[in-house]
Amino acid sequence: MQIVGYETATDADPAGLLVAGADGVRRVDLDPGRELRYTLGERHCAGALSDDGHVACANEGAPYCPEHTSTWPCARCTGNCDRPLESCREEHAVYLAAFAPDVFKVGVTRSWRLETRLREQGADRAAHVRTVADGRRARQIEGELARDLTDRVRVRTKVEGLHRAVDADAWERLLDDFDVLGTFDFDYDLDLRDRPVFETLATGTVRGTKGRVLVLDRDGSAYAVDLRDLVGHELREGATDRSLQSSLGAF
Repeated sequence: MQIVGYETATDADPAGLLVAGADGVRRVDLDPGRELRYTLGERHCAGALSDDGHVACANEGAPYCPEHTSTWPCARCTGNCDRPLESCREEHAVYLAAFAPDVFKVGVTRSWRLETRLREQGADRAAHVRTVADGRRARQIEGELARDLTDRVRVRTKVEGLHRAVDADAWERLLDDFDVLGTFDFDYDLDLRDRPVFETLATGTVRGTKGRVLVLDRDGSAYAVDLRDLVGHELREGATDRSLQSSLGAF
């Protein structure tokens, strides 16, 4: 078996791991309370998923080798383009997202995907601040705001604030400079008292997920796992016996 992908949680469904095996690709739901008992093996390219199933790849690059790495053309777009994709011509939202305790980013997405995009990123709070006709104009505005705000937040930075709340005063001060069209406040029900240990494992009890961060409880400690770090690993049944660092909450 090999982990070949993941899906973040939605309003209706929990996050999940996509696991390829002899019988095809199956989804391992990451419901809170679920027991995971897997050991990670060697990691190599996760290949590709299609309507016909999984195309395996033995290349060393992980999670994807150059042959199976696709580049999203909008990832570094600053609005200096001719709107090459059909989606570029859709209505876009410009948003601000807060990650506890005080990391604030600007981002853009197609208007109909706004709440989904915020959940994918694991935002704690967010505000919709502009609606524009297309992606090109949205990227231009994002670039202007990114002079003062970041436009990307590392997963490790998000993990550092998993056990904390957003600095409400700092957030409100930021919003004072905008004509806010709508706000969002997300609760991922992780109930953490201390920062979890950043690890790569698939053994433990699922506490919950926040964007692509999976929180597992094991032996009295909480662990934060970047789901992307699991992709490409060979997988075998049975809990890992690898020695892990304990979190502060274990003492």
